[in-house]
Amino acid sequence: MESKQSQVLNLDRVHALETWLDKTNTKLTQVNGQRKYGGPPEVWDGPIPGVRCEIYISQIPRDTYEDLLIPLFSSVGPLWEFRLMMNFSGQNRGFAYAKYGSATVANNAIRLLNGHMLEPGLRLSVRRSTEKRHLCIGDLPAATRPDQLLQVLCLIAEGVERVSLKAGPGIEGVSAVVAFSSHYAASMAKKILVEAFRKKHAMNISVKWQSSEKSSLDEPLVPPKPSKCLIPSPSKPPRHILHSSFLPPRLAHPPSIPPGFSRAVGEPRATRHPDSLCSSTSSQVSATYPVMRLLKLCEATGLGQPLYEVSYSHAGPDGFVYFTYMVCIPGITMPLKGFVTVLPGPTSITMLEEAQQAAAQQVLRMLFHDQLTR
Repeated sequence: MESKQSQVLNLDRVHALETWLDKTNTKLTQVNGQRKYGGPPEVWDGPIPGVRCEIYISQIPRDTYEDLLIPLFSSVGPLWEFRLMMNFSGQNRGFAYAKYGSATVANNAIRLLNGHMLEPGLRLSVRRSTEKRHLCIGDLPAATRPDQLLQVLCLIAEGVERVSLKAGPGIEGVSAVVAFSSHYAASMAKKILVEAFRKKHAMNISVKWQSSEKSSLDEPLVPPKPSKCLIPSPSKPPRHILHSSFLPPRLAHPPSIPPGFSRAVGEPRATRHPDSLCSSTSSQVSATYPVMRLLKLCEATGLGQPLYEVSYSHAGPDGFVYFTYMVCIPGITMPLKGFVTVLPGPTSITMLEEAQQAAAQQVLRMLFHDQLTR
Protein backbone atom coordinates (compact mmCIF):
# COMPACT_ATOMS: atom_id res chain seq x y z
CA MET A 1 0.00 0.00 0.00
CA GLU A 2 2.79 2.37 0.91
CA SER A 3 4.68 1.66 -2.33
CA LYS A 4 1.52 2.32 -4.35
CA GLN A 5 1.03 5.66 -2.59
CA SER A 6 4.64 6.65 -3.29
CA GLN A 7 3.99 6.09 -6.99
CA VAL A 8 1.17 8.64 -6.80
CA LEU A 9 2.71 11.18 -4.44
CA ASN A 10 6.08 12.84 -4.39
CA LEU A 11 6.67 12.25 -0.68
CA ASP A 12 9.60 14.69 -0.60
CA ARG A 13 7.28 17.43 -1.80
CA VAL A 14 4.62 16.45 0.73
CA HIS A 15 7.23 16.59 3.50
CA ALA A 16 8.40 20.02 2.27
CA LEU A 17 4.81 21.27 2.46
CA GLU A 18 4.35 19.98 6.01
CA THR A 19 7.64 21.56 7.10
CA TRP A 20 6.64 24.91 5.59
CA LEU A 21 3.22 24.81 7.29
CA ASP A 22 4.84 24.18 10.69
CA LYS A 23 7.52 26.82 10.19
CA THR A 24 5.17 29.58 8.98
CA ASN A 25 2.15 28.55 11.09
CA THR A 26 0.06 28.70 7.92
CA LYS A 27 -3.40 27.14 8.23
CA LEU A 28 -5.05 25.27 5.36
CA THR A 29 -8.60 23.97 5.31
CA GLN A 30 -9.58 20.91 3.27
CA VAL A 31 -13.13 21.23 1.99
CA ASN A 32 -15.01 19.70 -0.95
CA GLY A 33 -12.12 18.79 -3.21
CA GLN A 34 -9.99 21.80 -2.51
CA ARG A 35 -7.54 23.09 0.05
CA LYS A 36 -8.14 26.67 1.12
CA TYR A 37 -5.93 29.32 2.67
CA GLY A 38 -7.41 32.53 4.04
CA GLY A 39 -10.76 33.94 3.12
CA PRO A 40 -9.37 36.12 4.74
CA PRO A 41 -6.22 35.00 6.59
CA GLU A 42 -6.04 35.66 10.33
CA VAL A 43 -4.10 38.89 9.85
CA TRP A 44 -5.75 41.03 7.19
CA ASP A 45 -5.93 44.82 7.06
CA GLY A 46 -6.75 45.32 3.38
CA PRO A 47 -10.07 45.92 1.62
CA ILE A 48 -12.70 43.24 1.14
CA PRO A 49 -12.39 41.88 -2.42
CA GLY A 50 -15.02 42.92 -4.92
CA VAL A 51 -15.48 41.85 -8.51
CA ARG A 52 -12.47 41.15 -10.79
CA CYS A 53 -10.22 40.40 -7.82
CA GLU A 54 -9.82 36.67 -8.43
CA ILE A 55 -7.38 34.99 -10.84
CA TYR A 56 -7.34 31.48 -12.28
CA ILE A 57 -4.03 29.57 -12.27
CA SER A 58 -3.61 26.49 -14.43
CA GLN A 59 -0.83 24.17 -15.67
CA ILE A 60 0.39 23.68 -12.11
CA PRO A 61 2.67 20.61 -11.76
CA ARG A 62 0.78 17.89 -9.87
CA ASP A 63 3.36 17.69 -7.06
CA THR A 64 3.49 21.45 -6.47
CA TYR A 65 1.80 22.65 -3.30
CA GLU A 66 1.07 25.77 -1.26
CA ASP A 67 4.62 26.03 0.11
CA LEU A 68 5.68 27.21 -3.37
CA LEU A 69 2.45 28.72 -4.67
CA ILE A 70 1.37 30.93 -1.77
CA PRO A 71 4.74 32.73 -1.42
CA LEU A 72 4.90 33.17 -5.20
CA PHE A 73 1.45 34.75 -5.51
CA SER A 74 1.88 36.70 -2.27
CA SER A 75 4.94 38.37 -3.79
CA VAL A 76 2.56 40.46 -5.92
CA GLY A 77 0.39 41.53 -3.00
CA PRO A 78 -1.34 40.14 0.10
CA LEU A 79 -3.63 37.20 -0.60
CA TRP A 80 -7.18 37.30 0.68
CA GLU A 81 -7.66 33.67 -0.31
CA PHE A 82 -5.87 30.87 -2.17
CA ARG A 83 -7.66 27.67 -3.20
CA LEU A 84 -5.75 24.70 -4.61
CA MET A 85 -7.95 22.04 -6.20
CA MET A 86 -7.08 18.56 -4.87
CA ASN A 87 -7.93 14.95 -5.69
CA PHE A 88 -8.23 12.01 -3.32
CA SER A 89 -4.69 10.80 -3.98
CA GLY A 90 -3.21 13.93 -2.45
CA GLN A 91 -2.05 15.40 -5.74
CA ASN A 92 -3.32 18.76 -6.87
CA ARG A 93 -5.61 18.79 -9.91
CA GLY A 94 -3.45 21.23 -11.83
CA PHE A 95 -5.31 24.45 -11.14
CA ALA A 96 -6.01 26.95 -8.36
CA TYR A 97 -7.70 30.27 -7.61
CA ALA A 98 -6.11 33.27 -5.89
CA LYS A 99 -8.04 36.29 -4.67
CA TYR A 100 -6.59 39.71 -3.83
CA GLY A 101 -7.98 42.78 -2.10
CA SER A 102 -8.29 44.78 -5.31
CA ALA A 103 -8.62 44.33 -9.06
CA THR A 104 -5.37 46.28 -9.52
CA VAL A 105 -3.34 43.71 -7.59
CA ALA A 106 -5.08 40.88 -9.47
CA ASN A 107 -4.13 42.54 -12.77
CA ASN A 108 -0.52 42.81 -11.61
CA ALA A 109 -0.50 39.10 -10.73
CA ILE A 110 -1.67 38.22 -14.24
CA ARG A 111 0.89 40.52 -15.83
CA LEU A 112 3.84 39.38 -13.71
CA LEU A 113 3.17 35.66 -13.22
CA ASN A 114 1.55 34.44 -16.41
CA GLY A 115 4.20 32.24 -18.00
CA HIS A 116 6.23 31.97 -14.79
CA MET A 117 8.42 28.86 -14.89
CA LEU A 118 8.12 26.75 -11.74
CA GLU A 119 10.05 23.87 -13.25
CA PRO A 120 12.09 23.61 -16.45
CA GLY A 121 9.64 23.47 -19.34
CA LEU A 122 6.57 23.99 -17.12
CA ARG A 123 5.09 27.48 -17.20
CA LEU A 124 2.06 28.63 -15.25
CA SER A 125 -0.98 30.04 -17.01
CA VAL A 126 -2.51 32.92 -15.07
CA ARG A 127 -5.63 34.75 -16.22
CA ARG A 128 -8.70 36.39 -14.80
CA SER A 129 -11.24 34.09 -13.17
CA THR A 130 -14.67 34.17 -14.77
CA GLU A 131 -16.13 34.26 -11.26
CA LYS A 132 -19.57 33.05 -12.32
CA ARG A 133 -21.94 33.87 -9.49
CA HIS A 134 -25.33 33.14 -11.02
CA LEU A 135 -27.18 29.83 -11.24
CA CYS A 136 -30.33 29.11 -13.22
CA ILE A 137 -32.80 26.84 -11.43
CA GLY A 138 -35.44 25.30 -13.69
CA ASP A 139 -38.53 23.11 -13.43
CA LEU A 140 -39.91 25.02 -10.47
CA PRO A 141 -43.63 24.93 -9.53
CA ALA A 142 -45.84 27.42 -11.34
CA ALA A 143 -46.80 29.10 -8.04
CA THR A 144 -43.17 29.81 -7.04
CA ARG A 145 -42.63 33.22 -5.49
CA PRO A 146 -39.17 34.85 -5.27
CA ASP A 147 -39.33 35.48 -1.53
CA GLN A 148 -40.39 31.90 -0.79
CA LEU A 149 -37.65 30.46 -3.00
CA LEU A 150 -35.11 32.72 -1.32
CA GLN A 151 -36.13 31.40 2.09
CA VAL A 152 -35.76 27.80 0.93
CA LEU A 153 -32.36 28.41 -0.70
CA CYS A 154 -30.98 30.11 2.40
CA LEU A 155 -31.66 26.95 4.39
CA ILE A 156 -29.77 24.80 1.90
CA ALA A 157 -26.86 26.84 0.55
CA GLU A 158 -24.42 29.48 1.76
CA GLY A 159 -23.94 32.88 0.17
CA VAL A 160 -27.36 33.32 -1.45
CA GLU A 161 -27.78 36.99 -2.39
CA ARG A 162 -30.87 37.50 -4.54
CA VAL A 163 -33.48 35.63 -6.59
CA SER A 164 -35.23 36.69 -9.77
CA LEU A 165 -37.86 34.64 -11.61
CA LYS A 166 -37.52 34.19 -15.36
CA ALA A 167 -40.33 34.10 -17.89
CA GLY A 168 -40.71 34.66 -21.60
CA PRO A 169 -40.22 33.00 -25.00
CA GLY A 170 -38.19 29.82 -24.90
CA ILE A 171 -38.54 29.37 -21.13
CA GLU A 172 -40.64 26.42 -20.06
CA GLY A 173 -42.40 26.57 -16.70
CA VAL A 174 -40.86 28.69 -13.97
CA SER A 175 -37.13 29.28 -13.78
CA ALA A 176 -35.10 31.44 -11.43
CA VAL A 177 -31.76 33.20 -11.57
CA VAL A 178 -29.99 33.06 -8.20
CA ALA A 179 -27.10 35.39 -7.39
CA PHE A 180 -24.45 34.26 -4.91
CA SER A 181 -21.82 36.18 -2.98
CA SER A 182 -18.95 34.38 -4.73
CA HIS A 183 -18.11 31.88 -7.45
CA TYR A 184 -17.16 29.40 -4.73
CA ALA A 185 -20.57 29.71 -3.04
CA ALA A 186 -22.34 29.25 -6.38
CA SER A 187 -20.17 26.21 -7.20
CA MET A 188 -20.95 24.54 -3.89
CA ALA A 189 -24.66 25.24 -4.31
CA LYS A 190 -24.62 23.79 -7.82
CA LYS A 191 -23.35 20.49 -6.40
CA ILE A 192 -26.03 20.09 -3.74
CA LEU A 193 -29.24 21.80 -4.83
CA VAL A 194 -30.70 19.07 -7.05
CA GLU A 195 -30.33 16.38 -4.39
CA ALA A 196 -31.42 18.72 -1.58
CA PHE A 197 -34.66 19.67 -3.38
CA ARG A 198 -35.35 16.01 -4.11
CA LYS A 199 -34.89 14.93 -0.50
CA LYS A 200 -36.38 17.91 1.33
CA HIS A 201 -39.18 18.93 -1.03
CA ALA A 202 -39.74 15.89 -3.31
CA MET A 203 -39.03 18.10 -6.31
CA ASN A 204 -36.92 17.39 -9.38
CA ILE A 205 -35.28 20.65 -10.40
CA SER A 206 -32.52 21.44 -12.86
CA VAL A 207 -29.52 23.58 -11.97
CA LYS A 208 -27.01 25.05 -14.40
CA TRP A 209 -24.78 28.07 -14.73
CA GLN A 210 -26.61 31.13 -15.96
CA SER A 211 -25.26 31.60 -19.48
CA SER A 212 -25.99 35.30 -19.68
CA GLU A 213 -25.55 37.41 -16.59
CA LYS A 214 -26.98 40.58 -18.06
CA SER A 215 -30.04 40.23 -15.89
CA SER A 216 -31.28 42.56 -13.19
CA LEU A 217 -29.27 40.52 -10.76
CA ASP A 218 -25.97 41.29 -12.45
CA GLU A 219 -24.80 44.09 -10.22
CA PRO A 220 -21.60 44.17 -8.20
CA LEU A 221 -21.90 41.89 -5.18
CA VAL A 222 -19.82 44.26 -3.08
CA PRO A 223 -20.77 46.89 -0.52
CA PRO A 224 -22.15 49.90 -2.42
CA LYS A 225 -20.43 53.27 -2.30
CA PRO A 226 -21.75 55.63 0.38
CA SER A 227 -23.39 57.87 -2.22
CA LYS A 228 -25.68 55.07 -3.39
CA CYS A 229 -28.20 52.69 -1.90
CA LEU A 230 -28.26 54.29 1.51
CA ILE A 231 -31.18 54.65 3.87
CA PRO A 232 -31.96 58.28 4.72
CA SER A 233 -33.06 58.91 8.29
CA PRO A 234 -35.69 61.61 7.69
CA SER A 235 -39.42 61.62 8.31
CA LYS A 236 -40.28 59.16 5.52
CA PRO A 237 -40.27 55.43 6.19
CA PRO A 238 -36.73 54.19 5.44
CA ARG A 239 -35.92 52.23 2.29
CA HIS A 240 -33.98 49.18 3.42
CA ILE A 241 -31.37 47.15 1.61
CA LEU A 242 -31.17 43.43 2.35
CA HIS A 243 -27.90 42.29 0.78
CA SER A 244 -27.72 38.67 1.74
CA SER A 245 -31.18 37.16 1.89
CA PHE A 246 -34.61 37.01 3.40
CA LEU A 247 -34.81 35.14 6.66
CA PRO A 248 -35.51 31.41 6.80
CA PRO A 249 -38.99 30.20 7.78
CA ARG A 250 -37.87 28.95 11.19
CA LEU A 251 -37.35 32.58 12.22
CA ALA A 252 -40.80 33.72 11.14
CA HIS A 253 -42.34 33.39 14.63
CA PRO A 254 -40.52 35.61 17.12
CA PRO A 255 -40.21 34.59 20.76
CA SER A 256 -42.16 36.56 23.32
CA ILE A 257 -40.53 39.83 24.33
CA PRO A 258 -41.03 41.59 27.66
CA PRO A 259 -43.21 44.73 27.29
CA GLY A 260 -41.22 47.91 26.93
CA PHE A 261 -38.20 46.34 25.25
CA SER A 262 -37.18 46.73 21.63
CA ARG A 263 -36.47 43.70 19.48
CA ALA A 264 -33.07 45.29 18.98
CA VAL A 265 -30.94 43.62 21.63
CA GLY A 266 -30.32 45.70 24.70
CA GLU A 267 -32.37 48.73 23.69
CA PRO A 268 -35.20 49.41 26.16
CA ARG A 269 -37.76 51.79 24.79
CA ALA A 270 -41.45 52.51 24.89
CA THR A 271 -43.61 50.27 22.74
CA ARG A 272 -45.17 52.37 19.99
CA HIS A 273 -46.95 51.84 16.74
CA PRO A 274 -44.44 51.67 13.87
CA ASP A 275 -46.12 54.65 12.18
CA SER A 276 -44.89 56.87 14.99
CA LEU A 277 -41.35 56.31 13.69
CA CYS A 278 -42.27 58.43 10.71
CA SER A 279 -43.19 61.50 12.75
CA SER A 280 -40.27 63.93 13.06
CA THR A 281 -42.34 66.56 14.87
CA SER A 282 -42.80 64.70 18.12
CA SER A 283 -40.05 65.40 20.66
CA GLN A 284 -41.17 62.34 22.60
CA VAL A 285 -40.58 60.13 19.56
CA SER A 286 -37.18 61.69 18.88
CA ALA A 287 -36.14 60.94 22.43
CA THR A 288 -37.50 57.40 22.22
CA TYR A 289 -36.16 56.28 18.84
CA PRO A 290 -32.37 56.39 18.38
CA VAL A 291 -32.70 57.13 14.63
CA MET A 292 -34.64 60.32 15.27
CA ARG A 293 -32.43 61.35 18.17
CA LEU A 294 -29.26 60.87 16.13
CA LEU A 295 -30.76 62.91 13.30
CA LYS A 296 -31.60 65.80 15.62
CA LEU A 297 -28.20 65.79 17.32
CA CYS A 298 -26.35 65.65 13.99
CA GLU A 299 -28.38 68.53 12.62
CA ALA A 300 -27.91 70.54 15.82
CA THR A 301 -24.13 70.12 15.70
CA GLY A 302 -23.89 70.83 11.96
CA LEU A 303 -22.78 67.32 10.99
CA GLY A 304 -25.61 66.80 8.52
CA GLN A 305 -28.14 64.04 7.95
CA PRO A 306 -27.01 60.46 8.68
CA LEU A 307 -27.41 57.88 5.92
CA TYR A 308 -27.76 54.20 6.78
CA GLU A 309 -26.88 51.00 4.99
CA VAL A 310 -28.23 47.98 6.87
CA SER A 311 -27.49 44.47 5.62
CA TYR A 312 -28.68 41.09 6.85
CA SER A 313 -25.69 38.90 7.72
CA HIS A 314 -26.87 35.62 9.22
CA ALA A 315 -29.03 33.93 11.84
CA GLY A 316 -26.94 32.84 14.79
CA PRO A 317 -27.28 29.64 16.79
CA ASP A 318 -28.19 31.81 19.79
CA GLY A 319 -31.55 32.64 18.18
CA PHE A 320 -30.61 36.21 17.27
CA VAL A 321 -30.41 37.66 13.77
CA TYR A 322 -27.19 39.46 12.88
CA PHE A 323 -26.98 42.62 10.75
CA THR A 324 -24.04 44.73 9.63
CA TYR A 325 -24.39 48.48 9.23
CA MET A 326 -22.59 51.48 7.79
CA VAL A 327 -23.65 55.00 8.79
CA CYS A 328 -22.36 57.89 6.68
CA ILE A 329 -22.52 61.35 8.24
CA PRO A 330 -21.46 64.23 5.94
CA GLY A 331 -19.49 66.02 8.68
CA ILE A 332 -17.45 62.91 9.51
CA THR A 333 -14.84 61.74 7.01
CA MET A 334 -15.01 57.99 7.62
CA PRO A 335 -18.24 55.99 7.69
CA LEU A 336 -19.11 54.35 11.00
CA LYS A 337 -19.38 50.57 10.73
CA GLY A 338 -20.36 47.73 13.03
CA PHE A 339 -22.86 44.97 13.63
CA VAL A 340 -25.99 44.59 15.73
CA THR A 341 -28.21 41.68 16.72
CA VAL A 342 -31.99 41.67 16.86
CA LEU A 343 -34.60 39.14 17.83
CA PRO A 344 -36.56 37.56 14.96
CA GLY A 345 -39.52 39.59 13.77
CA PRO A 346 -42.57 38.91 11.63
CA THR A 347 -41.10 40.44 8.44
CA SER A 348 -37.73 41.40 7.02
CA ILE A 349 -38.68 45.09 7.06
CA THR A 350 -39.53 44.91 10.75
CA MET A 351 -36.15 43.41 11.57
CA LEU A 352 -34.32 45.87 9.34
CA GLU A 353 -36.03 48.76 11.12
CA GLU A 354 -35.00 47.32 14.47
CA ALA A 355 -31.44 46.83 13.24
CA GLN A 356 -31.34 50.43 12.04
CA GLN A 357 -32.49 51.64 15.46
CA ALA A 358 -29.79 49.56 17.14
CA ALA A 359 -27.17 50.91 14.72
CA ALA A 360 -28.24 54.48 15.47
CA GLN A 361 -27.96 53.77 19.20
CA GLN A 362 -24.39 52.53 18.76
CA VAL A 363 -23.47 55.63 16.77
CA LEU A 364 -25.07 57.85 19.42
CA ARG A 365 -22.85 56.25 22.05
CA MET A 366 -19.76 56.75 19.90
CA LEU A 367 -20.40 60.40 19.00
CA PHE A 368 -22.56 61.89 21.72
CA HIS A 369 -21.73 59.97 24.88
CA ASP A 370 -21.46 63.15 26.96
CA GLN A 371 -24.81 64.52 25.84
CA LEU A 372 -26.50 61.17 26.48
CA THR A 373 -25.19 60.89 30.03
CA ARG A 374 -26.12 64.39 31.14
